Amino acid sequence: MLGEAGIEAAICASLAAAIGELDHGAAFLLVTEEAIATSDLHPLSVWLAEQEEWSDLPVILLTSRGGGLERNPAAARHLEVLGNVTFLERPFHPTTLVSLARSALRGRRRQYEARARLLALRDSEERYRTLFDSMDEGFCIIDFLDGPHGPLSDYVHVQANPAYSANAGVPDIVGKRLREFVSPSEADAWAAIYRGVLLTGEPIRFERELAETARYLELSAFRIETQGKRQVAVLFKDATARRCAENALRELNETLERRVEDAVAERELAAAQLHEAQKLETLGQLTGGVAHDINNLLTPITGALDLLSRRYLGTDERAARLVGGALQSAERARVLVSRLLGFARRQALETRPVDVLTLVEGMRDLVASSVGAAVAVEIRIEPDLPAVIADPNQLELALLNLCVNARDAMPSGGRLTISAARGGAGERGAVPAGAEEHVRLSVADTGTGMDEATLARAIEPFYSTKEVGKGTGLGLSMVHGLAAQLGGAFVLTSAPGEGTCADLYLRVAQEEAAPAPSAGTTDATRLPPSTILLVDDEELVRTGTADMLRDLGHVVHEAENGADALAKLTGGIGADAIVTDYMMPGISGAELAERARKLQPGLPVLVITGYAGGNLDIGLPQLAKPFRQADLASALEKVVTGTSGRTERPAGDPPA
Repeated sequence: MLGEAGIEAAICASLAAAIGELDHGAAFLLVTEEAIATSDLHPLSVWLAEQEEWSDLPVILLTSRGGGLERNPAAARHLEVLGNVTFLERPFHPTTLVSLARSALRGRRRQYEARARLLALRDSEERYRTLFDSMDEGFCIIDFLDGPHGPLSDYVHVQANPAYSANAGVPDIVGKRLREFVSPSEADAWAAIYRGVLLTGEPIRFERELAETARYLELSAFRIETQGKRQVAVLFKDATARRCAENALRELNETLERRVEDAVAERELAAAQLHEAQKLETLGQLTGGVAHDINNLLTPITGALDLLSRRYLGTDERAARLVGGALQSAERARVLVSRLLGFARRQALETRPVDVLTLVEGMRDLVASSVGAAVAVEIRIEPDLPAVIADPNQLELALLNLCVNARDAMPSGGRLTISAARGGAGERGAVPAGAEEHVRLSVADTGTGMDEATLARAIEPFYSTKEVGKGTGLGLSMVHGLAAQLGGAFVLTSAPGEGTCADLYLRVAQEEAAPAPSAGTTDATRLPPSTILLVDDEELVRTGTADMLRDLGHVVHEAENGADALAKLTGGIGADAIVTDYMMPGISGAELAERARKLQPGLPVLVITGYAGGNLDIGLPQLAKPFRQADLASALEKVVTGTSGRTERPAGDPPA
C-alpha cells in the first residue's frame, strides 16, 4: 500500500532490526500490536527517549481493538512507551493508512526543517564564539551608565574576548566600570569619544595611547542594538610594535649610507663566492676530460707492463723489479686521477668496510711529503680497531685536507698527530651523540688555533682565513659533508695559541675490511679460448687491450669504430663476445651493443670506459679504465658466463 502511494518503506522482522534502520534515519515507524506484545520494548523506549531535542518520531500502531482505553486497556502502556503514536484499528481502508502515513511524513519533514534551522543557528553562534575567542584583535561591548559627572559619563564592560587583556593590558575587564581603572581625566576623554558613537550612530576609527600601560592602540567603534538596547562595540589592536618599527625605520633611514655600504660589501662577497663556484665547476669539467685522457693513456701502459711482468717474473730479477716499479707508478697515477675526480665531485660515493690502520699507514709518506720537513708527523692508532663504513678514496682526501690545513696553521713548524680510537671524546672533550658506536679519527696540530668567531664559521662553504688565491674555503665544508653523508659526525675544536683538533666520527662496520690488493701481478682468470671483437677508436688502447686478450689465448678481431665492428659482424666473423669502448665517433658502445644483438641475439658485450663516473646508466656490464690483464679477464669471463654486474672495476678500486 505504501509503495503504491509513492512512500519507500523497509520491512523489519524484529524491533531490534527496526531500531537499526531508525539509526539511519526514518520518517515514521509502522508497527503491529502483536510485535510489541511479544518483544522487549526497553531498547525502543531508550531510543525514543534519547532522540535529539528537535526529533519526535511519529509511530503508527496497527491494533485489533482500537486505540481507546475503554476497548484496548494496553493502549495506555503503548502511549507511554511510543510517545507520538497514532492508533489504526484493523481492518482499515488503504486510504486511511496512506493518509496517516503522509501526515506523519509532513510532520517529520517539519522536524528536519527545524533541525536545519537549529543547526544553522548553532553554527552561526559557534562561528561567532570561535571568532570572538580566537581573533587577535581585542573586542568588547560597553553599556553606558549615568555617572557622578552627568548622564552617560561612565560605562561598564559587558563582554570582552580573551585578546582584550593582551592588547589593552587590563585583566578581568568584564563587569568593570571605566573609572575603576583609569584616571578621571582619561575616563572623561574615553567616555566622550564613545558617547558620541552611541548618540550619533556614526562609526569611528582612531589611534590613542594608553597612559597607564604605555601602549598604543588602533581602535574602531560602532553602535549596536540588542533587544532594543543601544550599546557600543569596540575593536582594537596593539600598535606598539608598529610604532616601534616606525621608530626603528626612522633610525635606519638616518644610517642609510652605512647600510648601503654594507649591502654593497655583501654583494661583492656574493659575487666573489659565485666566481669561486664557477671556477670549481670549470675545474670539475676540466678534470673529467683530463681523467678520460689519462685513463686512456694508462690503459695500454698498465696492460703492457702487466704482460712484461708475467714474462720476466722469476727469470730476470732486475727486469721484474723495474716492471714492478713501473706498475706501482701507474697504480699511483690511477689513484691520483681518482682523487682528482673526487675533488671535482665526479665520482659516486662507494662505501665499504675500511681498515683505518691500513688506510692511515698507507698515507704516511703522502702526509709527510705534503706537510713538509718542519712538521713532525705522529700516528697513534688504537689496536684492534673495528672496520668503519667509508669510501676509502674520499676518506683519504678528507684526511689529507685536514693535514694540509694543519700544516698551514703551523708556518714555523710543529707537531701533527693523527690518531684513531673507538668512540669517546677528542682531545678537547667534544662528544657527538652516539659516539660509542663510531671510530674517532682525529687530526690535531700545535698551530695558531682559532678564536670562537672563526671557529663558528670554519665549516661554512667558501669561508677562509687564508690569503686570496691560497684556499677555496671548501676543505672543511667537504669534510663535514662527507661525515654527514657517511652517517657520522665532524667535530672541530680550537682555541687561540692552543692548536686545532678535527675529530671525524665514522660508523663501525658490521663486516671486516677486505684486504688491500697488492701491486704485484695477479693471475688472470682463465676463460676458454674465444673469438673477441675488440672496438676502440684509440689505437694505443685497442692495441694494448688486444695484446692482453691474445696473451690469454683469445682470437681478437680489431675494429676502430662502431661501423667497422658492425661490418665485421655482418661479414660473419662469428664473435663470442664484444669488448667495446663507450664513447666513440658515430656509434657509441651502447648503440653498437643494441645493433649487434639484433644481428646476433644474446651476444655478450663488455663496455670499457675512461670517463668520469665509471657507472654509466646503459644497462650493460662495464669495466673502468685503466685495468690490468686480470681485471679484463675476470670481467670478460663474467660477461660470457652471464654472472657480470653493471660495473667491473680493478680490484680495490673506487668508481673512476
